[in-house]
Amino acid sequence: MASAAEQLASNLNFSTFAKAEDLKKRLWFTLGALLVYRLGTYIPLPGLNPEAFAQAFQGQSGGILGLFNMFSGGAVGRMAIFALGIMPYISASIIVQLMTSVVPSLEQLKKEGEQGRKVINQYTRYGTVLLGTLQAYGIAVGLESGNGLVVDPGWFFRISTVISLLGGTMFLMWLGEQITSRGIGNGISLIIFAGIVAALPTALAGTLELGRTGALSTPLILAIIVMVVGVIALIVFVERAQRRLLIQYPKRQVGNRMFQGDTSHLPLKLNTSGVIPAIFASSLLLLPATLAGFANTSTLPGWATTIVAALGHGRPLYMVLYGGMIAFFAFFYTAIVFNPKDTADNLKKHGGFILGIRPGDRTAEYIDYVLTRVTVLGALYLMFVCILPEVLIAQTGVPFYLGGTSLLIVVSVTLDTVAQVQGHLIAQQYEGLIKKSKLRGGKRGR
Repeated sequence: MASAAEQLASNLNFSTFAKAEDLKKRLWFTLGALLVYRLGTYIPLPGLNPEAFAQAFQGQSGGILGLFNMFSGGAVGRMAIFALGIMPYISASIIVQLMTSVVPSLEQLKKEGEQGRKVINQYTRYGTVLLGTLQAYGIAVGLESGNGLVVDPGWFFRISTVISLLGGTMFLMWLGEQITSRGIGNGISLIIFAGIVAALPTALAGTLELGRTGALSTPLILAIIVMVVGVIALIVFVERAQRRLLIQYPKRQVGNRMFQGDTSHLPLKLNTSGVIPAIFASSLLLLPATLAGFANTSTLPGWATTIVAALGHGRPLYMVLYGGMIAFFAFFYTAIVFNPKDTADNLKKHGGFILGIRPGDRTAEYIDYVLTRVTVLGALYLMFVCILPEVLIAQTGVPFYLGGTSLLIVVSVTLDTVAQVQGHLIAQQYEGLIKKSKLRGGKRGR
């Protein structure tokens, strides 16, 4: 028999959406905020020569700068005030998450509820300012070292660049928090999502133009479309997949009444780590090629040139290291964000237990046992989704703009946003049913 939530979800229609005034306001606010973000990616840094930078960026777009350019919605390629994007905030968040598992005081704050989360969020903001300042200063010095990239090099340019880039990052952080509280979906994820999606029309037009000129055959383009649809379907299936552990609660007596024991589920996601392993692995592997691109290749030793060449896109060593790093970070990040010991203690505190497993340490061991095997499947899935585009680029030379990492982000954010929209619609319909029942009850009373 369907639950009340499932019955309400099945009854959702366009009329329900038309009546949801709060949801429409949230959607318009989200669209307006994302529009502001997109406008900011076209405002260039002061004191920069745009034409000279565009030429210099072309030679580095295959490295880590290309990855950051994708996450920033093209702001790096234009060196706009949003060139740093939201990446310093994400890096600071990950660092703080790692520290909460190592530093006892931060771990205690994490357990203190809302007040502890506020303090941790404040530490994350401080970390964002520190990382953003270091990265912005590094970008300023790097731009000055280029030929003709800066109109008037010096400390004034460095300070103005740091203020502009750091201000852009802090504004995006604030904008993301506003979207989360006053809009729909996770604001930080939606900002990255908007940057990736904004490049899709240009990428699609470029691919079709290659087909028109004969650089790509029609069957190959059709095969790419079919593969993209298949990969998206796989991502949707796996991201929604869960391993549910049955939790049993004992019978309890309240006064003279005996209540039957309840059952619930502990859901373990197949891909607990999300897209973090792919981002980490891509960044680390593209770093040597990017550093070599900035350096003078004639001055590099022979072994360094060999390593950089072996780590090129589609090379066997690149593929092996990419897959291995994805698997490592999948297990590493899962161990950071999910603690079986804490979960088992919470179950024991509330009287819950897994059938056939003793509460406490044995439950923690069992949850860890199941989570490890689920993470193996999640890591294999991430490796397949991320390596498949690399193989396609290496074998066919197809400019596959929407790689595995960006596909994961786009599909995951879309699923999360759609789920939140559906939740608002269900809440709206539920409130309407309560009002109707109250009105009927009042009429009967009269």
